[in-house]
Amino acid sequence: MKLLFILISLFLCLRVNGVSGAEVSVSEGDSVTLHTDSKTNQQEDIRWYFNDTRIAEILGDLSFICTDVQCNEGTERYRDRLKLDHATGSLTITNTRTTDSGLYKLQINSYSSREKIFNVTVYGVSADELDEVKRKSVKEGESVTLDPGVMKNTNDLMTWYFSDTLIAEITGDQSQICTDVQCKERFRDRLKLDNKTGSLTITNTKTTDSGDYQVLITSSGIRRRSVSSIRRFSVTVTAVPGSGVSSAAVAGICVAAVVLLVAAAVAAVIYYRHRIYTPAARNVSITYS
Repeated sequence: MKLLFILISLFLCLRVNGVSGAEVSVSEGDSVTLHTDSKTNQQEDIRWYFNDTRIAEILGDLSFICTDVQCNEGTERYRDRLKLDHATGSLTITNTRTTDSGLYKLQINSYSSREKIFNVTVYGVSADELDEVKRKSVKEGESVTLDPGVMKNTNDLMTWYFSDTLIAEITGDQSQICTDVQCKERFRDRLKLDNKTGSLTITNTKTTDSGDYQVLITSSGIRRRSVSSIRRFSVTVTAVPGSGVSSAAVAGICVAAVVLLVAAAVAAVIYYRHRIYTPAARNVSITYS
């Protein structure tokens, strides 16, 4: 009875001081996002801790932002695997490892302090599962579809990346493609999203589309838990014989050929007119008497 009273008191104490918790579990190699469930403002400072070691921080006015080794020199646990959302303060751990399992603490300081505890469990998987990459090979000009092969739920957030560039995302029934300049310049309206399955299609492919693609799938579950999974694709676009010369190069060659033809024609006209108007040489004989 006394133990029960202590546990109830401890629970009430945690709730009064703004401390809440969540259980999160993912498979090794997947990504996981720990959500703050709020938007930052210029009065809030957000700090993330793993086993009492600061691993990420963002000041409300964005004057200071750090992750991993930037926060604590010499603590290269994550090696660029941490992503901090500047708008919400949420923390994403990519390419998770079993050693990432443990307690993560979110601390929000403003006019009052709030804390949230995440108990993260990363389950180990086999090497074959960890390295699984779907490989796609197409010829230049063809289309290729990258299908995550999962059932998409209404509340799923699916974000597509090419290398480290965000190229598309689906939130519920809403979708966005190429929100930054780099993506727009590279793909130029050649990306198509299926809002029902989350599949991404690249039309009129180019050799520069070759590379690694991945989709991050974030699902909401019980107790507002968010579990993320990731699907990887390796795309190879093979050049079609005879298509190695670009349209700009072809245009340049055509212009050069026209210039040469015009120059040759002008030279021919000048030569012809010179022959006509030049007096013929006369043989003159002089007789002396």
